[in-house]
Amino acid sequence: MLSAVRSSARPTGLKLSHPIIRNLATQTQKHAPKKEGDISSVFASLSGAEAVPLPARFADIKRSLVANHEPAVVASWTRLLSTLRSEIELISEAGSDIIPTIEYSELNNHSRIQPFSKALSKRGVAVIRGVIPEEEVLQWKADVRDYVVANPQTKAFPADNPAVYELYWSPTQIKARAHPNMVDIQRFLMGFWHSDDKNAMISTEHPLAYADRVRIRMPGDAGFALGPHVDGGSAERWEPNGYGLGGPYNKVFEGAWEGFDPWESSSRLQVESDLYNGPGACSMFRMYQGWLSMSTTGPGEGALLVNPMLQAATAYYLLRPFFSPINADPSSSSFLDASNWAFDSEQTPLLQGATLGMAQELNNALHPHLDLEKTMVHVPRVQPGDYVAWHCDTIHAVDKIHNGTSDSSVLYIPACPMTEANARYLVRQRDAFLEGTPAPDFPGGVGESKHVGRPETKDVEAVGGMEGLRAFGLAKWDVGPGGGTVGRLLRSVNGILG
Repeated sequence: MLSAVRSSARPTGLKLSHPIIRNLATQTQKHAPKKEGDISSVFASLSGAEAVPLPARFADIKRSLVANHEPAVVASWTRLLSTLRSEIELISEAGSDIIPTIEYSELNNHSRIQPFSKALSKRGVAVIRGVIPEEEVLQWKADVRDYVVANPQTKAFPADNPAVYELYWSPTQIKARAHPNMVDIQRFLMGFWHSDDKNAMISTEHPLAYADRVRIRMPGDAGFALGPHVDGGSAERWEPNGYGLGGPYNKVFEGAWEGFDPWESSSRLQVESDLYNGPGACSMFRMYQGWLSMSTTGPGEGALLVNPMLQAATAYYLLRPFFSPINADPSSSSFLDASNWAFDSEQTPLLQGATLGMAQELNNALHPHLDLEKTMVHVPRVQPGDYVAWHCDTIHAVDKIHNGTSDSSVLYIPACPMTEANARYLVRQRDAFLEGTPAPDFPGGVGESKHVGRPETKDVEAVGGMEGLRAFGLAKWDVGPGGGTVGRLLRSVNGILG
């Protein structure tokens, strides 16, 4: 049994005048231009920068989060560790088979959808095969390579053996984002989310485009060794003016992690996931991250790894900063036992793996109960045209070394619902598209503004028609005579688009 709270005076609630609430002065001004860079800027482990300790105020934040709930949090932690042990055993046996897959052509097949839906809701990740015809995607890959050759000034990481290109507006990316099948699969996947607030201003029926990078990783590459991480901010998950604004994780901090619903959307509408203007922190609400495969890629071949314990793993990395081992020797046979972990009566600012302005990173030393060596599993082998999507809270990584014999190539394309905040970002992204500069969430600079062959508005329309233009923020939505929440949202978004 976990030892009791180590004793301390119970903290009181925070007032609006408290420095935790008034910490905006310590943050980089929102929407300021971001420095030039590449994908390594987003991750402390890739940038090589020394980890900077978090400000002392995070100790107060942690105390406030669990105030008056300490005994419940202790009991919840014990239950969580038990659940993790069971899940780890199950995942170790199943491996990649635990990840649900389905053919795009079978989305209306009830007998296939039912088990797929259950598995996706549990695991938070899925593979949808054949979303775009293979020959079309292979031509896209050839086209993006030609675009890079025609524009040798294109930035990429690693510089000596490029794998991830700082491209957002290539003809290939525009065609993929605007393709009707891509919009259709985004709408389908976002339908797994729900809102407890029937008046919440959100629509999963009107996907908005989000510009992200392209990856063409060649065999033997070990530079793009991106370890387990979660995007959408890091320290923001604990901050009152970050994820605390909507409270999607409240149940976890109240000591009832089983009540945390990863698929509830209304609590995420007010969330601020980019408090520090980080180079890739993502200020848009992405229900799923995802990519479209442009290659035949299997495990160990520069592939994606995911942690398919959506609810439990999320609860764990949120609660981990509140507990410490009594016997800190990881070689001890009882190191992971619940009885060896005690709630910290004196909270420190430490949030394991969190760095201001960067993604949330995880590893075995900081998050030992996740047993990442066993629970980070490869997605099944994919073909050109397959789409892989994972929930925005999902821990994911890439192979440290590409041991395959051909390229591992993807177009990063997430699934974003229509919200007023997302529409405000869309306006800034639209301006970046028209100017050819990097998408607002990413490292800045001249980007593709001087690139030869950069697409225009007519190219979006040629692929996606009016629906594509609307998803890009290049045309207003047809509100029609309907009212209700969606009607109000559409009218509001049209106003934001200007």
